Amino acid sequence: MKSTDLKTIEKDVHKNREALIERLVGFAVNDVLLFWSTDKKVHNEQEKKWTPIIAWANKTVKGSFKKTTGLEVLKENEDMSLKFKEYLNKMTDKELSCFYVAALNMRSVLLALALIKGKISALEAFELSELEELYQARIWGSEPIAETRRNNIKDLLICTEQYLRT
Repeated sequence: MKSTDLKTIEKDVHKNREALIERLVGFAVNDVLLFWSTDKKVHNEQEKKWTPIIAWANKTVKGSFKKTTGLEVLKENEDMSLKFKEYLNKMTDKELSCFYVAALNMRSVLLALALIKGKISALEAFELSELEELYQARIWGSEPIAETRRNNIKDLLICTEQYLRT
């Protein structure tokens, strides 16, 4: 992705801001950081690396996103919709467009928020979003297609971070 692509997305965000925010709010309950592994080693990594991001995001949006090891969306996370929507409405079009691109590619509005607000770098965001997959790749090896996908996401996040900071 190039900065010109992000500029185009920013223009689209301006035109479709309300619908985009609704989509992101709906996406928030399925955030990858809210669904934890039952594998003890992965869970320990998630605890160490994801807990600080969830705590920071909760403080930032004045909310209480909760994690689970189940497949069901927790009611508490559904109740976060209004607060999260209010927070997104305060973003500039540039911030919201970068947030949108990052959130969709990482499957995480919480990591996108941390990236947009400068809490973490693009590389940190990438590693956190791919934590379980990278863990599995260390154990079992990596498929070339998966490696290409991860590299594309990493490059996109770096480009997004650079665009946001200009």
